[in-house]
Formats: sequence, C-alpha cells, structure tokens
Amino acid sequence: MDIYVCEPVSPFPVAASAAFNTFTTKQNVTTLGNVPVVPVDKMRAGSKIEVSAQGNFSTTATPTLSLGFWIGTRALAMTIDLAISSAITTGTATLWPWTMEWKGFCTTAGASGALLGQGKLFLGTALTTFATPVPIPITAALRTVAIDTTIPRAFGVSAAYSASNVLNAVVVDDLRVTILN
Repeated sequence: MDIYVCEPVSPFPVAASAAFNTFTTKQNVTTLGNVPVVPVDKMRAGSKIEVSAQGNFSTTATPTLSLGFWIGTRALAMTIDLAISSAITTGTATLWPWTMEWKGFCTTAGASGALLGQGKLFLGTALTTFATPVPIPITAALRTVAIDTTIPRAFGVSAAYSASNVLNAVVVDDLRVTILN
C-alpha cells in the first residue's frame, strides 16, 4: 500500500536574499541559506513537484531581464535550467515585484531521470501592477528536462540582465519547493 505525502523541502528562508547586481550573464540570485535541497531518491516516477518564488527587481533605463529556476548540486552549481523566461524589456524600476511558479512531475526516476512541467512569471510594471504572465519555459521542447534523481538536488532562482549596472538588481524574498508523492 502506498502512502501519499506532501512534503515541503528545507531549508526554509528566514530573510530575503541579498541584492544581486552588476551582471549580464545568467547567475544564481538565491542566497546560500535559502536554497532548498531535495534529498536522494525523493523524486520518483509520478512525484509531483511545485516550485515558487517571489521577490523584487530594480533597473535603470530599459534593460532586458530574464528570470528562471535552476536545479543543481549541493555545491550550488547550476547544472540544469528547469524553466527560464525570455528576455523581457523592463521600465525604469525601483523594487518592482515579481513572482514565478513551475509545476510538474517526475516522468522517470534514476540516473537518467526526467521532469516534465511548465509555469509562469509575473513581472511588475510598477509597484502595484503586473504585466501579462509570461510562460516558462519558452518552448514546448524545454518543458522536459533530464535530471539524475539519485543525488541530492538544489533548486534556485537565476537571473540575467542585458546591461550591467549597480542599480540593475534582483532580490529573492522567498523560494519554496514542495514534493507530492
């Protein structure tokens, strides 16, 4: 007889991440203590996985910004893009909100495992409004990702700006991963 459980993945954030700025290539914007790590063999065929995050961003002029979720190792090496947005042109922003979610399931477990899913990104257009949601990932082919489920897997948020500036910054307020078996 199977037992079905909904399990939040720790650690749980107790504060917002640092502000990450002055970069143009994709990087981890999740602070070390806020990165959930899925233990070995928690993902099995049929396991449902939900990832959500929220935070704020600031910009100068109109750079583009892409946000996404990554999967990696305990050492925080970003080895897999779970879902990433297209490059979105922003307005001049000061602490505008963003929120992002991805839902999927494990189609195959093991060293040659796979996840299938999709989500959406809401990017602020002001302090009190969001743009139309943007689908993540950006193509149907990217909805399936290969993953080795036999090792612990960290989940985090990535970002990339088109222009490097100290005022082009991203903050992750909260990141949550839930496994439903």
